[in-house]
Amino acid sequence: MSFPPFDWWRTVFFLIPAIAVYTIVLGTLSVASSFADRRGFFAHGCARAWSWLILATTGVAVEFTGVDALTPRQTYIFVSNHQSIYDIPILFSTLPYQVRIIAKKSLGRFPFLGWHLRRTGHLLVDRRSPDPRAILRQWMELVSKGLSLAVFPEGTRSLDGRVGRFKAGSFLLAIQAGLPIVPVAISGSRHVMLKGRLMTKPGNVRLVVQPPIETAGRYEPTVVGAKRLAGEVRAQIIAMVEGQAASSE
Repeated sequence: MSFPPFDWWRTVFFLIPAIAVYTIVLGTLSVASSFADRRGFFAHGCARAWSWLILATTGVAVEFTGVDALTPRQTYIFVSNHQSIYDIPILFSTLPYQVRIIAKKSLGRFPFLGWHLRRTGHLLVDRRSPDPRAILRQWMELVSKGLSLAVFPEGTRSLDGRVGRFKAGSFLLAIQAGLPIVPVAISGSRHVMLKGRLMTKPGNVRLVVQPPIETAGRYEPTVVGAKRLAGEVRAQIIAMVEGQAASSE
């Protein structure tokens, strides 16, 4: 896919400076609020405002369904496919929950964005040498506060929109915590910003939320049980992504 010159100039001279301003201003508010609100509730409001501004400035319209069927204030593990760096603002702007993400530890070094992640309860993991016990301890601490988690179990963004293999680690943690998994399918975001490209373009994105899958008592808290759950969730998301792609043709 080639980008028209207008999209390149628009990205470099308008969108990137605008996002930098949003990140500095809202990141500062978020970090400052964390000294008084250790739960990060106000900071998450800043993250949702940041997400909405990015989507609006880029020209991304998100059509979402299924969110109304979820139970308000319930703690969930939202599991989504990963097409674009825009998937995070898409999730934050549409899910009416206190959502925290699991991200690579290196993101914590970024000014403002990384400070926000470290100060407001997001789970930063060293992918080179993960400590399962420490991750489970942090995970349980977050969910005990009523915080939901958003997970991209592919571990990386898709190049062609196809859903990759799901890693089982997050599913094992969900089973051990006894928390419901909510499958989420995102379609169209990769056309907004392709992996490995700087340029963006306006676009329409669809997000579909499926009913929660209860894990307590249904899956063994073992790697085998986690892989079975991961396969079932992946199959649901693939069916939704393919259905959305077919309906848009």
